[in-house]
Amino acid sequence: MADTQNTRRSRGRPRDWHDKTEQNTIKSLDRALYVFKHLSLGESKPLTELAEETEQSPATVYRILITLQGQGLVEFDPQDQVWHIGPQAFVIGSRFLRRTSLVERARPIMRKLMESTGETANLGIEKEGKVLFLSQVETHESIRAFFPPGTLSDMHSSGIGKALLAHMDDDRRQRIIKTKSLESYTKFTITDVDALNNDLDDIKNRGYSIDNEERNLGMRCIAAPVFDFNREVIAGISVSGPTSRVGTENLPAISVAVMHSAEALTEAIAGTSPVD
Repeated sequence: MADTQNTRRSRGRPRDWHDKTEQNTIKSLDRALYVFKHLSLGESKPLTELAEETEQSPATVYRILITLQGQGLVEFDPQDQVWHIGPQAFVIGSRFLRRTSLVERARPIMRKLMESTGETANLGIEKEGKVLFLSQVETHESIRAFFPPGTLSDMHSSGIGKALLAHMDDDRRQRIIKTKSLESYTKFTITDVDALNNDLDDIKNRGYSIDNEERNLGMRCIAAPVFDFNREVIAGISVSGPTSRVGTENLPAISVAVMHSAEALTEAIAGTSPVD
């Protein structure tokens, strides 16, 4: 048994892998990655500008860039005398995207959202003009919303659905609205196309949507969009609960929590918000 345990340990992290003190970091590598990430924020930069912005000497930054160039992570343009991100950076990023699961990345974020708001957290995507719920973290409250994975819902009466529609390009948005009947579920359901488009424009401007008893009386949902690396909306994250708990008085705080969670998930899947 001892030999097995030792074998397993040798294949993973060292015994004190959780120790974050300076003795377990490589300072030169840390500096290099800092320069690399800073360079990635812009299209290209000359050596002097990059050194100034990272507060390191030009000689140090030059050695870092030459090392990164050898690995294909950065490239030098001799004509314009600037450095920029190289093709190998894209290759590595693509490998990350291939192993990234939206649901897997969303679970801890949804759990934190549920705990901070006290309400059920949901994750959904657009599927053939409807919202497909992929995951849910339920609140511990006895009265709660329930959207098991695989549930389909009309987009016009769903918080996640409206968050998705609001951030689609106009052609795609109108195609979905026109091909799907705006069925009335409650007296609050928006069934007029112009009114729905106005609501979607407001949602896009403020960053979150509200299903205000539009699908089920007595239930309210607040949702925000999640974007991929192409700045396209691919999912929505939300909290939903009874209007007695999700009221107008705590709507600002809940909406901020939902937007922060959507931003966190966008970052976790290497996505980019259109406003960044």
